[in-house]
Amino acid sequence: MSRLTDKIAAWQPQPNDRFYRMIVRTGQALRLVFRIRVDVTGEENLLPPGPRNGQSRRPVPGEGAVVAITHFGYLDFAFAELVLWHHARAQMRFLITKGAGSHWFAGPAIRAAGHVIVDRSAGSAAYQGALEKLKAGEYVAILPEAGVSRSYTVRELKTGAVRLAAEAGVPIIPISVWGSHRLMSRGHKLSLKTVFRAPVRVHVSKPIWHDADADVVRETEQLRAELQDGIDRGIADFPLVPEAGAWWQPAHLGGGAMTEEERIAADAHDQATGRHKRQ
Repeated sequence: MSRLTDKIAAWQPQPNDRFYRMIVRTGQALRLVFRIRVDVTGEENLLPPGPRNGQSRRPVPGEGAVVAITHFGYLDFAFAELVLWHHARAQMRFLITKGAGSHWFAGPAIRAAGHVIVDRSAGSAAYQGALEKLKAGEYVAILPEAGVSRSYTVRELKTGAVRLAAEAGVPIIPISVWGSHRLMSRGHKLSLKTVFRAPVRVHVSKPIWHDADADVVRETEQLRAELQDGIDRGIADFPLVPEAGAWWQPAHLGGGAMTEEERIAADAHDQATGRHKRQ
């Protein structure tokens, strides 16, 4: 790494609303350029927009939320962000791994966007950082599957989303994204041919509230069921009919994706060998 990249990596800018808006508008522009069709259902389940600071949502203590997003592809988060931005000009704060946060180019951008850097060897600090943002009225976005589901069904969830929501006294907004994985996912690179005029389905389920003494394991399973219900809705009215054995379709629907058993075995193998290990 050169001296220039060393200096960039060491730069830790403060969160900046203007920079965040620039990222969102870049995403909006790309969607228009490639004519990506985004169909959203369940928008009535989103929280009221609330006040703004200029062009962005103004966080109000007590009015934050955990946004739980499915994770089948690498762009799912972007479509969820576009939905929340369109509804409330909300700037979601994502939990980002330390590895990404330390990258010479991405790291400063992640900090400027106000995201939470997660060091998995010191998870309590990241948890407290996310909790503080929630109590301040921010929207904190979490991908609770903690990795891409290669069966394209919602895999086992980490309990962090429920624990954070219960302790902060805020709801969880489940957002299921279907079709985004066709554009870019694990083992499938971005293809401009696939992206052009691609359909994406986003479903917002009803907010889930949790008591401070919530049964975290049981309510995490409830969240998983809600996310899968949203995926099922997206599949049911997806405007693109898949070919038999299509790689992006779940096995139980005749697709070529891993079965649940194969996905579980592959995830266990990855964990045992340290492949795709996150920091």
